[in-house]
Formats: sequence, structure tokens, C-alpha cells
Amino acid sequence: MTQNDQHYISEILDGDTRAFAILVDRYKDLVFTLALRMLKNREEAEEVSQDTFIKVFKSLGKFKGDSKFSTWIYRITYNGCLDRLKKHKQEYNCIPLDDYTERKLMKLDNAIDAMETQEQQQTIKECLRLLPKEDAFLLTLYYYEEQSLEEISKIMGITANYVKVKLYRSRKKLTSILKEKLEPEIIEHYERERK
Repeated sequence: MTQNDQHYISEILDGDTRAFAILVDRYKDLVFTLALRMLKNREEAEEVSQDTFIKVFKSLGKFKGDSKFSTWIYRITYNGCLDRLKKHKQEYNCIPLDDYTERKLMKLDNAIDAMETQEQQQTIKECLRLLPKEDAFLLTLYYYEEQSLEEISKIMGITANYVKVKLYRSRKKLTSILKEKLEPEIIEHYERERK
């Protein structure tokens, strides 16, 4: 937790509710992005984002500071998304896992690295939307929000080792989607270059 977060939390607890607007402004985009990745619906993500900040405001006195404030907010967002998914009984988008060898994964990773950064990021974002909700959420936390395994384990309520396993599986799913999405010429060109 940054010193600034603690400062504003103290102000809010002392009765200055205007300080809460600063925390909302600081975390609103991150909360919305995580909710959108999981729910894949803009309106639902907006509602979960609003609910998250209402819960944060009401529960701020219970925040002990054992973890970073952002980790606490992400956990509330994650739980809100899970509740919303259970409520609407949405089914996860299942993507079959092919038996990729490590060599194939490495080739695909290298082919992706060869793409222009902007094009690469756009392709990855499109493919993230096709992943099951929890996988997209996990990869967003790890790669875009740069949360540590320990922080993710606190957010998702699972062990750090299980986070590693889920990251590996999520990455394989993303690789499968990327392989289908990438033009075969890019992969073929890269493989010819490597021989």
C-alpha cells in the first residue's frame, strides 16, 4: 500500500468523505478493466465496479493493511464478479486444450515477439476477450497489472502454487487462441527464419 493510499484512508475514516473520490479515481479504471475481462459485458462490469466501490467505502474500517490496498480492492472486484456470474448462471466459455509441446509454445511465443508491439498488444487483447472469464482476469492481473503470485493468491483466495498452475493453463489457452488468430504466414515465415 502506498503512503498516499494510507493517507486518504485515514482522512476518510476521520470523516472526510471527499478523500474517497481520490481513491475511486485512482482505481476505477483498473477495477473496471478486471470486471470487464471477467464478465465480458460492459454494463455488468460497470455495475460490479460501482458495487466494488460501495463495498470498499462501507468496509474501509475493516481494512487492516495486511496487504496492499490495491490487492484488497482487486479481491472485492473478483468476488463481486464471481457473485454476478453465479447469479446469472453464465457458463464459462470452454476452450479445449491441445497437447502442445514446450517447443511449440516457444515457437509461438517467439512468433508473437516478432510482431510489432502495438499489433501484438491489440491481438492479445482481442484473444483475452475469447478466454474464459477467470483466465482473462488472472492473465490481466499478472501481465497488465503486474501483480505478484502472492498478491494474486490473496485476491483469488488460492495458494501461490495453484496460481502458477492456473497461469500456465491460462497461458496455454491463450496460446491456442493466438495460434488460430495469427496468420499462418507469420508463423511459417518465422519458422523458416529459425531453421
